Amino acid sequence: MAQAQGGEAGALAQRMQGTVVLPGDDTYDEARRIWNATIDRKPAIIARCASAVDVVEAVKFAREHEMLVSVRGGGHNIAGNAVCDDGLVIDLSAMKSVQVDPDARRASVEPGCTLADVDAATQAHGLATPLGINSTTGVAGLTLGGGFGWLSRKYGMTVDNLIAADVVTADGKQVHASEAENPDLFWGLRGGGGNFGVVTRFEFQLHAVGPEVLSGLIVFPFEQARSVLTEFARFTEQMPDELNVWLVTRKAPPLPFLPGEVHGREIVALALCYAGDPADGERLIEPLRGFGTAYGEHVGVQPYTAWQQAFDPLLTPGARNYWKSHNFTQIGEGVTEAIIEYAARLPSAQCEIFIGTIGGQTGRVAPEAMAYSSRDANYVMNVHARWDSASEDAHCIGWAREFFAKSQPFASGGAYINFLTQDEADRIGAAYGPSYGRLVELKKQYDATNFFRMNQNIKPA
Repeated sequence: MAQAQGGEAGALAQRMQGTVVLPGDDTYDEARRIWNATIDRKPAIIARCASAVDVVEAVKFAREHEMLVSVRGGGHNIAGNAVCDDGLVIDLSAMKSVQVDPDARRASVEPGCTLADVDAATQAHGLATPLGINSTTGVAGLTLGGGFGWLSRKYGMTVDNLIAADVVTADGKQVHASEAENPDLFWGLRGGGGNFGVVTRFEFQLHAVGPEVLSGLIVFPFEQARSVLTEFARFTEQMPDELNVWLVTRKAPPLPFLPGEVHGREIVALALCYAGDPADGERLIEPLRGFGTAYGEHVGVQPYTAWQQAFDPLLTPGARNYWKSHNFTQIGEGVTEAIIEYAARLPSAQCEIFIGTIGGQTGRVAPEAMAYSSRDANYVMNVHARWDSASEDAHCIGWAREFFAKSQPFASGGAYINFLTQDEADRIGAAYGPSYGRLVELKKQYDATNFFRMNQNIKPA
């Protein structure tokens, strides 16, 4: 692979509104650093784009010089595909505009935005679209892989709320994709990851949410995990779409509403959000308190933006992370026992197992409607190994892989593509299920040379 030299990189800088960062520059190490500290890649050039035109120039430059390309939005993806060794990073992180049309309930979002950027702009009008649960996550990567969060049971996946996108394709052309224009590309963008181009603008449907919602945590002793898990499984199968309840097992962080002696002990917690009248929500969540004898709770009416940021302190950048994930149609006894077994021997204080509840509206869309096809997934479980020292890599990764294998017999088909790590290429076909064949054909059409391959890659062959 040919590499561009300094003079050639200077030529790229002349063609861009944004800036070019090279090895040796003062900002290089910061510019190549991403959320997951197990990823330590050294690109030849980082093109910090300021516009769609800059993206076009970066794509053309990489083609001219036969360079490997990666695309960075929020830099939060677990697999680290935002950066590449010896290639060119198309860095979109400076493109952070959000334009809201409150009358039409539409938001136009640039690809460098985080969830916090979009939530702040839309909640100024009492509006929101389903996104994730960590405000530092990039909207672009979240959306292209499917996207789900607290509002998904009521309003669907993030991709269910995508109306249109502007895309720079592998040949450097700018195209618009929607149901009416380039509908095949639009189908593939909604779940197909970064395989078909660089999205430079997303247009989302918005919904009336908040600006305050009933939300919070109820924390139980780990010794009551079996009861809590069993009741959680029963309750979440029957709750209305406006309510979402997730479950997490981990060691208790130093939450102020928990007694000091609980900090650092294994717990099982329910996290809840009600997208409706808080008075109705209070009545609906009352049974949750009977799942066990809680250590404590912090539940009340608070700004939706605050709840979206509640888990940020547990997901700060700089730690080493490794995930394994399954979809489930139901949480039965087999997976419950596996969770209890492995949550009892967490390899670090930062590791956790969480079950994100979806279902509701997410399951009412036909599997073939778009690239994201896992419409039978009522729960997405993430085994989140997180630690600080490279000396702990083998122990923490081994724990996650063991639990993944132990729980696999109880999982449904498919997988959430955004939770796949860099060593799970063998799961991509299964993750897409019935969409995979069409995605391969679409890849042949839009990227026959596999120019965009730093992703959960759909090969055009």
